[in-house]
Parts: sequence; structure tokens; C-alpha cells
Amino acid sequence: MNNQDILSGVISNAASAFINLTTDELVQKALERNEGIITDAGALAADTGEFTGRSPKDKFTVCDEKTENTVWWGDVNFKFEPSKFDALLAKVLKHYEGKELFIRDAYACAHPAHRLNIKVVTETAYQNLFAKNLFLRPEANENQETEWLILAAPSFHALAAEDGTRQHNFSIINFTKKIILIGGSGYTGEIKKGIFTVLNYILPQEKGVLSMHCSANIGEEGDTAIFFGLSGTGKTTLSADPKRKLIGDDEHGWDADSVFNFEGGCYAKCIDLTEEKEPQIWHAIKHGALVENVRFFPNSTKVNYEDTNVTENTRVAYPIDFIDNIAEPSIGKSPKNIFFLTCDAYGVLPPISKLTVGQAMYHFISGYTSKVAGTEAGITEPQSTFSPCFGQAFLPIHPTKYAKLLGEKLSANSDVNVWLVNTGWSGGGYGVGNRMKLSFTRSMLTAALNGELAKGEFLQHPVFGVLMPNACSNVSKEILHPRNTWEDKNAYDTTANNLADKFNKNFDKFSEGASEDIKNAAPKSVLSNA
Repeated sequence: MNNQDILSGVISNAASAFINLTTDELVQKALERNEGIITDAGALAADTGEFTGRSPKDKFTVCDEKTENTVWWGDVNFKFEPSKFDALLAKVLKHYEGKELFIRDAYACAHPAHRLNIKVVTETAYQNLFAKNLFLRPEANENQETEWLILAAPSFHALAAEDGTRQHNFSIINFTKKIILIGGSGYTGEIKKGIFTVLNYILPQEKGVLSMHCSANIGEEGDTAIFFGLSGTGKTTLSADPKRKLIGDDEHGWDADSVFNFEGGCYAKCIDLTEEKEPQIWHAIKHGALVENVRFFPNSTKVNYEDTNVTENTRVAYPIDFIDNIAEPSIGKSPKNIFFLTCDAYGVLPPISKLTVGQAMYHFISGYTSKVAGTEAGITEPQSTFSPCFGQAFLPIHPTKYAKLLGEKLSANSDVNVWLVNTGWSGGGYGVGNRMKLSFTRSMLTAALNGELAKGEFLQHPVFGVLMPNACSNVSKEILHPRNTWEDKNAYDTTANNLADKFNKNFDKFSEGASEDIKNAAPKSVLSNA
């Protein structure tokens, strides 16, 4: 039975199947079904239930002839038996019978050559609104064939002992049957990241396209910039530039001559949201947007974005055209500048530095940042965090394969500059030094984007080997070389060596598949000469 047959059966056995409802119709259905309320800004506010975030330990991949030797099994990719998948699929299809269901035509990848058609089936109207907002939307008169099928059934609970899951919720990808099966969780991010994982498997291996967890924008001269960075590094803030058009804020592909958005919308965090800090997100929260798991000021429908009673992972999903100054279509040329953003709480890394191809591959595999006190419960001092390719949870193949593809792209586009940008601490680590001024970071990015930095003189960092600029417009010269900002130079050297050791220990698990260029880019401890 192919996916079109499965979909036809779902529709014929449903009590009602609402196909491609408009935004207004979906909002009305959500209200009728008590799935949410309307905020004072006009957005639909819905709760996702038991799960307010993804459940990584309950994400599985069917292990069969296609995936057994191609998937990076281990920490983030867990095997699921094909027979167990078939049995669970049958249960979910049975569960759908006699229910109101919402069906959505959508697709991923703005570049026509890489388009991935998707059919989304949801039990709730708010999930379908999410899919409408986040994925790309076909033209009204398109007769789209079913390729990938997403079946979301939050009210279905698996029996772990019988069904092969860890517990009652699950998200399972079957690359052979082209089905994503989601049950027991109403969190919409499972839908979004399921397709991202699919693209991270298909595009690099089948099309030579580098899939990337990043934001991207285009300058007035048509130059594309890419921004990688984990949470708290400033990716959203720094890629939102009034002088540059936004391609997208989260997921992109880089083929032979272009960078293109995978999505048709944005899924932004709302915690502590203010108009001053994030004006684009703030103004995108209006009719048609979906806010998740938020709470309100007493006796009102005004959202209190500081309220974390439900979760710190409050979110808003909206179409990308809710933002001003976007690229249409969401495609740019191959990048001229790539930024790896990190928040180094140890105060070791330069505020900006230029990377060789080997260093770019090394830092891409490392995906370094640090968590500081107050960002998560239980964290009282800085903790280093490494997420390969800045998106470990969504990598179905080994990180070195993405890094190799990045290296090939950089070698084929020799005019690309790759920059490591530290938005963290200077003059000492967390608790001693100071957080890098946003104005300095913006000035350094501007200088990189307009070509000023690449033309200047550099000094090599003694431990990490990256090239530190000696001057930058509107930035204090002493800030550019981090060791100079520390009163105790011996303490800096010790801290730099310790951080280098963390990098090297983390890289050990990837070294077997890494090239010599990548291995040679690893930091090297040096003795203090202060």
C-alpha cells in the first residue's frame, strides 16, 4: 500500500476530513473544539499538552536495508524494527477512524529542483495551522502528489512493551516508506524537525546539497550570509538586519550555486519577548500566528511572556511573510560570508576570527558554545556544550560527512570567508569579565560583510590557530585580542589550554572519520610566557 492509498483510506474512514482549510477556517475550528483562545494581539494561543518540547529519546528511525549502513546510529538515532513500525502504523490508522481530521498539502525547499512534497494529517486544528505556517504552501490550483506523509496522532498512546517504543509517545521516521509517524505528543516541533531530519538525510547523500541548521540573509549587493549558532549565541538577533533581506531563520540548503530556505515560516522562542528586543517577532504575533504554551496577565488575553509556569520553551509559529524585508523567493546566491556564533563563557575565544577551510570543518563538527548560570535549572557555573554541525539532534548521518561537504563547498567557492564570532565574555570568564557588547559584535559583522576585515592584518591565536584581526572600525583595538583584555595573562593561558582540552576530548569521537585537514585544525595547548 503506497502513501496515496494510505491517505485515501484515512480520508474515507474519518468522520470528517477537512482538507487545506484557510487560516480563518482553522482558527475557527480550533475555537469550536476548545483547542485555544485568541490573544489581544489576534493570534491563536494553544497548549500542546503533556509535552511542551521535543522528546529526543523517543525519536526513532526504522532500520532496514536503506538505513542500516547509512544512518549514524547511536546517541541521537535509535533503531526501530520495520515490523514494529508496520504494526504501529496500522494502530494509528485504526485510531483515526471516525475522528475529525485535518489534511494539509505542503512542501519543503524553496528551490524547485529540491522540492519535497508533504501531506500532513493532524487530529487538531492548531497542529494543522502550524503546518500551514511553517511549511511552504502550494498554489491553490496545484494537484500535488503524495510523497512524504506525516501522521500526527497526539491522543494515541503506544504500549511500550508491545509496540517497541520507550514509552507512550513516539516520533518515527521510515525513509523507505517515506512516512513520519508521531503519537502521544501534541508538540508541533516534532512535525517541523521530523522533516528537517528527512532533508538532512536525503539532500547530502542523494543530491550533494549541504543541509544546514542556520539562518541566512541577503545584502543590498546580493551577497548571501549564513549564521550558525546554538541557543543563546545571538543567531536570530544578528541575522535580523534592516539592511539585509531575510532568506530564513532556521533551516537551509546550499547546492552548487544557491542557498535556499527549507521552510515557509518561523518558529520563534517567546520567553521574555519584548518589542524592544525582538521587534520582528513581536509584530509577527497577530491574526494567523500560533502561540504555544503561554500564559496571560490576570483577567486578560494579554500574553505574559515572562511567565514560565508551563515551560520556558514558549513558541510562536507564523508565515515568513509576517516579517518585513524578506527575500522572495527564499533563495540567495552561494554565501560570501559564513558566521559560526558561539557564546564562550570562559572569555578565551576572540570576538571575531577568520578560519581556514580545515578550521571551518573542525569548528563545524564541534558546534561549540557554553551555558551559563540561569539558563537552565541546576547550572551554577559555565558548562561547555558541543553540538555537531550546530544541530546534532537532527543529524541522521555522521557529522564528518556534513563537514566534508562543507569543505567541498568552500573549496569550490574560494571567495567565501568563514568567521568564528564570540558573543560571550571578554576580559575574563563568566563572573569576572564582561559580556561582549552587542554594538561591538554588530560592528565586527558589518566589517566582515563589507569586506573590511578580510583586507586587514591578522594575528594568529597561539592556542586555537584562528586569525584575529588587528583592527576593526568602531571596535576598541584591545578587545580584538582576548589575552590582552585579561589582567592575569597566566590565568588566560591556563583557561585557553583547558578549553582546548575540552575541544579535543569532544572531537575524539569524530576523529576516525575526519580528514587530516580537520585533525590539523584542532587547538594546541601552549605554555604560558607571561
